[in-house]
Amino acid sequence: MTSFRNKVIYQIYPKSFQDSDGDGVGDLRGILERLDYLQELGVSYLWLTPVFSSPQNDNGYDVEDYCAIDPRFGTMADMEALIRESSQRGMGVMLDMVFNHTSTAHPWFQRALAGEKEYENYYIFKEGDSKHPPTNWQSKFGGTSWEYVPSLGKWYLHLFDVTQADLNWDNPKVREELKKVICFWKEKGIQGFRFDVVNLISKPAIFEDDLEGDGRRFYSDGPHVHEYIKELVRDTNIAEMVTVGEMSSTHLEDCIRYSTANPQERELSMCFSFHHLKVDYKNGDKWSLMEPDRRMLKKIFEDWQLGMEQGNGWNALFWCNHDQPRIISRLGNEGRFWKESAKMLAAAIHLMRGTPYIYQGEEIGMTNPHYQNISQYQDVESLNYYRILLEQGKTEAEAMSVLAARSRDNSRTPMQWSAEENGGFTKGTPWIEMADNYPEIYVEKQIADPDSVYSFYKKLIKLRKEKMVISEGRIVFLERDNPDILAYQRCYEEEKLVAFYNLTDAETTVLLEAPWMNYRKLLGNYEDSQQSGRELGLRPYEVVVLEK
Repeated sequence: MTSFRNKVIYQIYPKSFQDSDGDGVGDLRGILERLDYLQELGVSYLWLTPVFSSPQNDNGYDVEDYCAIDPRFGTMADMEALIRESSQRGMGVMLDMVFNHTSTAHPWFQRALAGEKEYENYYIFKEGDSKHPPTNWQSKFGGTSWEYVPSLGKWYLHLFDVTQADLNWDNPKVREELKKVICFWKEKGIQGFRFDVVNLISKPAIFEDDLEGDGRRFYSDGPHVHEYIKELVRDTNIAEMVTVGEMSSTHLEDCIRYSTANPQERELSMCFSFHHLKVDYKNGDKWSLMEPDRRMLKKIFEDWQLGMEQGNGWNALFWCNHDQPRIISRLGNEGRFWKESAKMLAAAIHLMRGTPYIYQGEEIGMTNPHYQNISQYQDVESLNYYRILLEQGKTEAEAMSVLAARSRDNSRTPMQWSAEENGGFTKGTPWIEMADNYPEIYVEKQIADPDSVYSFYKKLIKLRKEKMVISEGRIVFLERDNPDILAYQRCYEEEKLVAFYNLTDAETTVLLEAPWMNYRKLLGNYEDSQQSGRELGLRPYEVVVLEK
C-alpha cells in the first residue's frame, strides 16, 4: 500500500494560525504551541505555506531567499524545532516550494537588473519597445503579464504580481539551483513538498499573442514540464516522499502523468486541480458570480475520480485553501444548517479516492468574514480586482459583494481558538480582522462536544486509517442524473460502502439497491436515519454512509 493513501494532510497558513509574540502575525513558535492539537486531530502531515524570506507582496509566495526563514515567522532554530517536535508526535512537515517565480527582490533578479547576463538568463526577458509588451498575455492578478525595465530595454514575464518574476526553467543552471534548495530542506528533516503552480514552469519556445484568451493555453502544462519535474524528483531523490503539485488550468491527462504510480514515470505523489471550484464562476470568470452548478460539480468529480483511477493517478482532495473562499459560505449553509452542511461537505471528499487536505479552521466550520469595507482587505489580487471591477462600471457595493464571495482573504482570517478577544490567536492586533462569528465558532468549544464539526473530522481521519475500502478502494458513482444528490460506492475486495449526500437545503428521497438495504450505518450527520424499506429519506445537507 502506498504510504500517503491512508493519510490526511493539514494545511497551515502560518500568518493566521497562532501568534506567539503578540505582534499580530502568526509564527513558527505559534505552530509549535498547537502541535498537540494537531496530533489529537489525527493528521499525518503539516503543510506550511511559505515561511521563507520575502517582501510579502503576495504573502510569502514572492520568495527572496529559499533557504532562510522570514524574521516575521521566526528563526531557522524555530523551524528545526518544529520539524523535530512534529516528528516526535508522528507528523511530518511539508514545505511550499514556489519555483515558477521568485521575488524581484531575490539576489538573482537584482543581479539581472544590474546587467549580469548570466542572471538575466535566470528569468524570461524579451526585447521590445516600451509601449508594446511582447504578448497580450494577462497576469493572474490582472493587467499585463509583462513589465518593462528601462535600464535593460527589455520586458520580463510575471504571470502573477509584478514583483514575482517568472524563472527560466529552460536554463539548466536554474534547475540546478532549485535542486539545491530541495536538498537543503531534506537535510533539515522536511518530509514532503508542495510545489506551487508547478505546471506553469515550462514556457513555449515562441511567445505569441493569444487571440482566444489570456495566454494560459500556451504555458499551462507546457512543452517540457514533465521532463523537468522528473529531473527534479530524480536528482533530489524525493520520489518516495509525499509531494503534491498545484496544477493551474490543467488537464486530466497531464495530471495522470504527474501523479502516476508507475515507477519509471515517477513525478509527484498527487495533484491539486481546481475545476470543481469553478462551478460558481459565470462564463468561467472568477469575478462574475452565479449560483453553484451542482450538476457540473458532480460531473467534474466523476470525470476526475474515474479518470485518475483508470490512469493510475492520484487526487489531492480538498475544498478549501489559502486562495479559496470558505466552502461552507460557498456550497453550504452558514445559518440553520451550518453544522450539517459542514459535516456533509467534509465527508463528501474524505471518503473519495485520493488524499484529503484540511485547511486550518475547516475542521471547526469557519466561514467567510463578510467584510463591509475595502479597507479591511489585504490581498493584492483582491485590491487589484476591486479597482478593475470599478473600472468595468460596477458600483462600490457591487464590487464589495464580489470580493465578499471571491477574495482570497476569506480564508486568511485568523484561526478561531477560543471565545476570548481575537479568538485566542493573538494578544496584539491581528494583521487582518477576525471573522465576527469567532465567539460562536471556535476550537475549545468543539473539542468538548462529541457532536461538533471537529469531532466529525476526527472520525473521518480515523476511518481513512482503519478502512482499506476508503484509502484503496475503487469508486462507482450513483444517482448520476440527480443534480441534488452526490452518491458513490467504494469497493475493496470484500469491503463495500455506499455514501449519499444531499447537496441542498430541501428534503429528498433516494431508492436503495437491494443489497444496500442490509448494510449498516457507518456515518451520518443526523442522529437517526430515515429509511423505510428501499426508501432513504435525506434531510437538508444530510450525509448517510452505509457499509457492508
